[in-house]
Amino acid sequence: MPRLMLTDEMWSKLKAILLDDRVYNKQEHRFTMEGILYRLRVGCPWRDLPEYFGLWNTIYRRFLLWSRKGILLRLFKTLSTNSDTEWEFIDGSYVKAHQHSSGASSDENQAIGLSRGGNTSKIHLAVDSFGLPIEFIVTGGEVHDSKAANALIELLPQSHFIIADKGYDSEAIRDKVRECGSKPVIPRRQNSKQGNGDIDWCLYKYRHLVENAFARLKHFRAIATRYDKLKINFESLLALACSIIWLPM
Repeated sequence: MPRLMLTDEMWSKLKAILLDDRVYNKQEHRFTMEGILYRLRVGCPWRDLPEYFGLWNTIYRRFLLWSRKGILLRLFKTLSTNSDTEWEFIDGSYVKAHQHSSGASSDENQAIGLSRGGNTSKIHLAVDSFGLPIEFIVTGGEVHDSKAANALIELLPQSHFIIADKGYDSEAIRDKVRECGSKPVIPRRQNSKQGNGDIDWCLYKYRHLVENAFARLKHFRAIATRYDKLKINFESLLALACSIIWLPM
């Protein structure tokens, strides 16, 4: 018997949200979710899912359906509604794209780009005051953190402070933060003439919370390495990984 992830309490929370999203209450759905989580955790091909969870093709087709309907993303959004957004921390992290993730039969941008590490994707993540994920954007690995910052900031709920590292050192980003009603805590580079006299260094030290969130997400091997060809499928797995972090809360 493979190792399972969902306790009865966790499944009761997930089931209630899925029912609100018009997913029927079937016993097999728990095994489907466990199968998806098994693949998320170990990064195996769908065909290699243990028979304990059911037919691999059934689990895969159900994952595709939930992914296309945005059910897994809404699951994450529902669980993260009670976030503490007094402080918000943002950062980006590379994800190596496995060779199996290439060759999608679609003309759409699948968020895989060529960077120094080869073919990669990039997760742009925001966490709340407790280091719990609240928003993310997935881009190709060639996209710099500062290029995706404004789009990520627009998605965030209003906060008192938005904290980021020197990679976000841009007056345009600071103006965007102020436009959203928050105060930026972003250090300037060493060659800046303006200096960092206005930076709250005590608050900046808590920026490790977003780094910790990336470390927790990358415990899931299907997040640490991207195996999915389609961006929407990788985003759904990332949303599910964020949901698992939120479930005990």
